[in-house]
Amino acid sequence: MMRRVLSAALLHLCFCWTASVSVADYTETTAAPGDVALLPCYTSGNVTPKLTTWVKNGLEVGRRGGDSPGPPDDGGRLAVLHDGSLNIRGVLPGDEGSYLCSSTLPGNRSFQARVLLQVASGPENVSTSVSPATSLSNGTLFAVRGSSVTFNCSASSYPSQQLTWGFTGASSSNASLVSSSGSWLDLRIDDIQPSAQGVYSCSARNNVSQQTVNRSSELLVYYVPDQHPDCMWALAQDPSSVQFNCSWFGAYPTPRLRWRDDDDFQVTDSLSVTFNRSLLSDGQTVKCSAQHQLLRPGEEKQCSFTLKLPFPEGEPLATALEATSVTLTCTEATSIPPANTTWRKGMQQDEIVPGSKYVVSEEGPELKLTILNISKEDEGVYFCRSENPLAVRELEVYLTVKTSSSYTGAIIGIFIAVLIVGTAGIVAKTVYSSRHQVCLGSSFGQLEEDRGDVLSLVESDDEQIFQDAVPRLPPITNGRHTTLVQIHRIPSSDHEDVETADTSSQQQEDTEQTEEPEDLVTF
Repeated sequence: MMRRVLSAALLHLCFCWTASVSVADYTETTAAPGDVALLPCYTSGNVTPKLTTWVKNGLEVGRRGGDSPGPPDDGGRLAVLHDGSLNIRGVLPGDEGSYLCSSTLPGNRSFQARVLLQVASGPENVSTSVSPATSLSNGTLFAVRGSSVTFNCSASSYPSQQLTWGFTGASSSNASLVSSSGSWLDLRIDDIQPSAQGVYSCSARNNVSQQTVNRSSELLVYYVPDQHPDCMWALAQDPSSVQFNCSWFGAYPTPRLRWRDDDDFQVTDSLSVTFNRSLLSDGQTVKCSAQHQLLRPGEEKQCSFTLKLPFPEGEPLATALEATSVTLTCTEATSIPPANTTWRKGMQQDEIVPGSKYVVSEEGPELKLTILNISKEDEGVYFCRSENPLAVRELEVYLTVKTSSSYTGAIIGIFIAVLIVGTAGIVAKTVYSSRHQVCLGSSFGQLEEDRGDVLSLVESDDEQIFQDAVPRLPPITNGRHTTLVQIHRIPSSDHEDVETADTSSQQQEDTEQTEEPEDLVTF
């Protein structure tokens, strides 16, 4: 009976002791090597425990209170404080682990707490690099459009880390580009464009301590236009002045422009300047120079043009018939800057106003003036006046107005002149075609009135004269005789034909006729 009572008392005491022990929640603490780590034990009140022991991995590492001695001293690095907390000075990576705190409180109450100590370091030595890139004086980097750019980030963390490249620019904000858990991380952009201009950030985060370190670099994308600057002009209200405009758009950063060598460069992509006539001359070259950071020192891109005086061209004389129309034409296509061309009338150069009398039309560089229903009052001088910022040049055209009667007399005179010239031409052609004929009368003299002569004309293509004997005819009753003459033509001058005929006639008169002549012609 006594045993049963004793057993029941022991069981009741056991239940009471078990009921007096409480266990706290699991706690995590992180410390860096070299730091001081404080592991809490009883945190529910300000009660000082009678006895506190700390155990790590089954081995006691610290004790406070009680009669039994504590664990070997670790150089004073580990100490149990009066509230039961474990203080670790100069934390080492080996201190990492799970700790169990057991405390005996007043009233024989017991308390237990578990603490996980994690030793973490970093991120440390976080660095970034961008290549190829050039650093400006303020630390900003720039790359050239179209190049391939590599971004590198490196850091060290214990026990592990996460590296991430992020981008903030005009097209996106805080965008994560690439991430890795290694010790370094690369990002490559091929054919980089202006849209990739912005701030690139590398984030290194310790996976244990969650500590994060960021390194950022601002990258600009520079580019220069392939073409040269544009040079233009704009005529001012004052015709003796001109405004020159120079622009070079599409460059980043903003280029520097100037018009003349003695001017200072201005940071702008469009520059205007006004020159008056006193500063301009014929053949002068006006030049705009542009500089950019991507160009080599002293290198410039330019645009220019050469100034030229106006030079109106056209016919200086014009003639028109009354009651008709006439068009005067003037061409001006050489002036730089372009000239303002107008038609004017009279020595006072009164400006011609288009209307029912005058029609002014323009076809490219040609400026035409048409005068309708012409009268004698329209006769006189007209001026084609061209003016540009360099000078004024004029073409003088004199218009003559004729009446219909003067035209009639002129037509008759022309007809008579043509008739005379045509008649003379016909006579000359006739004489020339008969140049081979010989006038016989001048060669032989005057034939006697009562003589009967026989004349034989023989044509020959040969150049040699052939003659046959010309027999004398028997005398007739009146004592006269008839002479037979044979003449051969040769292709020679008229003078030679006449001489040949005289010689042949004389020889034939002295020679008697021996045989019958051919082709006799008797007169």
